Amino acid sequence: MKKVQTEIEVRYQETDQMGVVYHANYLVWFEIGRTKFIEQLGLSYMELEQNNVVSPVIDAQLSFKRPAKYGEKITIYTWLDQYDGLRTVYGYEIIGDNGEIKVTGKTKHVIVNKETFRPLSLRKAFPAWHEVYMSCLEGEQ
Repeated sequence: MKKVQTEIEVRYQETDQMGVVYHANYLVWFEIGRTKFIEQLGLSYMELEQNNVVSPVIDAQLSFKRPAKYGEKITIYTWLDQYDGLRTVYGYEIIGDNGEIKVTGKTKHVIVNKETFRPLSLRKAFPAWHEVYMSCLEGEQ
């Protein structure tokens, strides 16, 4: 399974008064990791958007293990967890600089027409993406 690592440093504005990362920021970090994962596969969200297609999150699950804190360097691990031609599920692990797991999670996505929000089949609308995702699931990436 292909996992992509993305490193970031916890910024002050991402924390609350206790100095720990505010919970909603982990979703932003998931997006950063997901974008890097897609880029590492040789794909681009811009390609979707240029075709009037977007990829909304339809479900998000997070499990908080340990707090990430201001100034800490963290690594976001991102991978393709599930894909069926219509829905895509990405997996995430956020690890602190001391090796502790901070947060794990998944986000589920579909692609839709930007104006109508009608769902599209990634398999049919973007066959190159489909092939790359199938290769990921088969361990070829």
